[in-house]
Amino acid sequence: MRTVTVGTRGSTLALAQTHWVVARLKEEWPETDFRIQTIATKGDRNRASLISMAKEGDKGFWIKEIEDALLAKRIDIAVHSLKDLPTSQPEELEVASIPKRVDARDVLIGKEGMKRLADLPQGARVGTSSVRRKAFLKAFRPDLQIVGLRGNIDTRLAALASDEYDAIILAAAGLIRTEMRHRIDEFIEPDIMLPAPGQGALALETRADDDLTVEVAYAIHDHTTDDRITAEREFLAGLGAGCMAPVGAHATVKGGILTLEGWVAALDGSQVLRATTSGDPSECAELGAELANDTLGQGAQALVDAAHEQIA
Repeated sequence: MRTVTVGTRGSTLALAQTHWVVARLKEEWPETDFRIQTIATKGDRNRASLISMAKEGDKGFWIKEIEDALLAKRIDIAVHSLKDLPTSQPEELEVASIPKRVDARDVLIGKEGMKRLADLPQGARVGTSSVRRKAFLKAFRPDLQIVGLRGNIDTRLAALASDEYDAIILAAAGLIRTEMRHRIDEFIEPDIMLPAPGQGALALETRADDDLTVEVAYAIHDHTTDDRITAEREFLAGLGAGCMAPVGAHATVKGGILTLEGWVAALDGSQVLRATTSGDPSECAELGAELANDTLGQGAQALVDAAHEQIA
């Protein structure tokens, strides 16, 4: 029996995602022994320094140690939240598979009487540390107070019980994958808060020359999700924005047409550039690059640069 070692971070969400992946792979490859190995990353060890690492251009704080384990052949497949992956990666590695995406939206969880964005009173305190969520929330409700919120899902849910927050914003996918969908009070529609590029999707990364493992991982690849994610990430790459700028992207495929929407905002929500394009899913990369160019033509570079300067 062949053994395939699957590497992941050790958080509750990362393990839930990886157990789901292994279960799907086992269905396709029942004669293979899949083993899970947890790996601590720089982001896990230095959570207090995440913002400074991002400012310094360190884009791999959730993945570098896992990729190192792949390159050293200590693991065969790495499972990542796709939005944690930089838009470029080492030549020796490749994303061999992108499984079917779950809900890409953000969600609101609030205290009694504050279960929807529309229910929040003037000046309500909303917890999030995502610059994207902050900017889009301020654009929709300038009256809201945005309060920093970090930590894993359990930590963030526990923080809601304090007097510091009236509501918090999380990604739907994390709650769904950890079987906490019942905690969601409202799914925030993309016309209010456009998701982060790749949100809700996973990536299975392998060594590029390991043909057998690439084949194993590819068994649960979803082509539609791949097309959507490629468009979103090409939009992000074209902007050169990284994770410290208020950028959203969301692609859908209906009736054989891929539609991509992209937003770039000022940090305070005072301005949001919105652009949309559509075409054949086979041209997903070109559509993402085209939308980035269109948005840059509208002045997106100034917003991205200003965001980087203000955060620094």
